[in-house]
Amino acid sequence: MAVSLRYRAVFVSDLHLGSTAAHAEAAGDFLKRIECDTLYLVGDIIDMWRLKQRWWWPEAHNRVMRRVLKLAKQGTRVIYIPGNHDNAAREYAGLTFGDVEIHRDFIHTTLDGRRLLVLHGDEADVVVRHHRVLSAVGSVAYDNLVTISRHYSRVRAMLGQEHWSLSQYLKLRVKKACMHIARFEDVIQEQARLRGVDGVVCGHIHKAEQRTGADGMMYFNCGDWVESGTALVEHTDGTMQIIDGIAMVRDLTQKHPHRYLDEPETPRNARELTEDDLALISAIQL
Repeated sequence: MAVSLRYRAVFVSDLHLGSTAAHAEAAGDFLKRIECDTLYLVGDIIDMWRLKQRWWWPEAHNRVMRRVLKLAKQGTRVIYIPGNHDNAAREYAGLTFGDVEIHRDFIHTTLDGRRLLVLHGDEADVVVRHHRVLSAVGSVAYDNLVTISRHYSRVRAMLGQEHWSLSQYLKLRVKKACMHIARFEDVIQEQARLRGVDGVVCGHIHKAEQRTGADGMMYFNCGDWVESGTALVEHTDGTMQIIDGIAMVRDLTQKHPHRYLDEPETPRNARELTEDDLALISAIQL
């Protein structure tokens, strides 16, 4: 039996399944090695923008979906909060599909009673909200940068070096990008203050972050599974932490290699999802 890590809650965002930039294999490995009371999918789980341009859905993306649905069937409460890339699901907010609840946003209460507003974050992004075409063009350029970064990461892996994102490194050193991220964080924390909560959990900008302001307002960003492979977790003692999911999987596999050698990656009766299948599940976007 595989070794799993137990958490009270796990928050993941920006998997971008359906995009060639998605680290679907790593995301599937991470989800297979966790157990939690509540799993939050904090938006941009399926990249419908990319799928509308070109259909691309390999088995690794199926595997992520199966694992999410399996967690839900096994008793994990799965709460899905759509983002801008899977915003079609927002019209189904308040409904439940396949044991997965869909919400526009949600209030998560930690073990010690802190109330955290969970939302994707594009609501605070002026570019996404008011300049859809500009945002789409920027997204294509970003995907090209991520592709270059992916090739660079493979070279590093061949040399025995740890995962490192060239695209994220460059992005965080561009002045305008840094200013945009800072403004985004300010705006989304203000939204949380207006809701009267103790903090906010979001995704969207692909930059994992954890901090508490001078007024006690907590800010958590899950990061993403395109560049960083990070997640936010609440431990069983109520402690909140950003974790490196890729490193976690690597460490578990190295410590317990015999636990993972014989695990089947794909059920024998599994098949690749078709466009008709996606049309059927577009309501839940999982």
